[in-house]
Amino acid sequence: MKPARLSAGDVLKVGAVGLRTRPLRAFLSALGIAIGIAAMVGVVGISSSSRAGLDRTLDALGTNLLTVSPGNTMMGKQATLPLTAERMVSRIGPVESVSAIGEVADANVYRNDRIPKAETNGISVFAAREDLRTAVGAGLRSGSWLNGATGRYPAVVLGSDAADRLGIGKVDPDTRVLIGKRWFTVVGVLEESPLAPELDVAALVGWKGATSYLGFDGHATTIYTRSKESAVPQVQSVLGATANPEQPDEVNVSRPSDALTAQKAAGEAFTGLLLGLGGVALLVGGVGVANTMVISVLERRAEIGLRRSLGATRGQIRTQFLAESLLLSALGGLGGAVLGSGVTTGFAVYQGWPTVVPLWAVAGGVGATLVIGGIAGLYPAVRASRLAPTEALAAT
Repeated sequence: MKPARLSAGDVLKVGAVGLRTRPLRAFLSALGIAIGIAAMVGVVGISSSSRAGLDRTLDALGTNLLTVSPGNTMMGKQATLPLTAERMVSRIGPVESVSAIGEVADANVYRNDRIPKAETNGISVFAAREDLRTAVGAGLRSGSWLNGATGRYPAVVLGSDAADRLGIGKVDPDTRVLIGKRWFTVVGVLEESPLAPELDVAALVGWKGATSYLGFDGHATTIYTRSKESAVPQVQSVLGATANPEQPDEVNVSRPSDALTAQKAAGEAFTGLLLGLGGVALLVGGVGVANTMVISVLERRAEIGLRRSLGATRGQIRTQFLAESLLLSALGGLGGAVLGSGVTTGFAVYQGWPTVVPLWAVAGGVGATLVIGGIAGLYPAVRASRLAPTEALAAT
């Protein structure tokens, strides 16, 4: 006589017996799998969300910003850009706009005149052109930007970090800071500037105001240029010689978006390391499933013997325990995928990034759990199927 075949529903029912009768053990075993999958999905999701946020930032700010700054002379001293550098750069054909800042030497910023001279908070003072904010794509957190009127008087706009260090939040007409020996009215506070981080810790004064009140010498220390996207490499190659024709080797030319891209590449390398750690956690979870299944076979020898004596074949016993291992792993994998997706969503919302959870990461994680569950349950399933009915019943 041929033994009765188990339907898919019957396989699921007998496979779930061990999970229903020992829920705490099943939960703890599935938890090990879930932690590994959650770690992998979370790492991939957060990394993908970070990249999406960076791409959105670059789309908004553009990748056509180039900066020119003085390098070092042959004697190792700080070089100086010519007074005509901005005007010369603006003559390059594909260049669409030019702006600049100039560092004001020996000028520190204090919240009031009672602050010790040594506590400068690391804030730099720059003279700024009126079109600077548009050139670098910096937004305003509060107040207004420098214009033709405020730029010639003792008025200042603070970078985001500089305002935080000085304890200045919302700008009002009575907000003042001491720069050098002169009081300046704070007219605005900038938002964080990803493409010009030097502005985040800066106090920005109008070009004419810095000359009149702070002794600014008029030399630009950073020139910002916007060019046509298609011509950025060509403009980058001639900027140094154009800004300082006599000493082109004393000029540094950079593309700020390249620094953000480098951060992205570094983040991807770090993601690979975290994925490896997630894989180790998943492997440990698989060992936990194997341990659970071995113990389950030892504890349920009476059940195995009874089923064998009632006509169950070795293949059916093997299928039962293999199905139990797969169900246990699948529960852990699905729980880990949900947990990892939730962590990614929460962190992305907190950082202000788009939420991106790649489908391949979720599907791959669940698939990996099934593979590990199958491998972990194979030996216990084979061992259970090899128990003779009389031996299994005699062990009770």
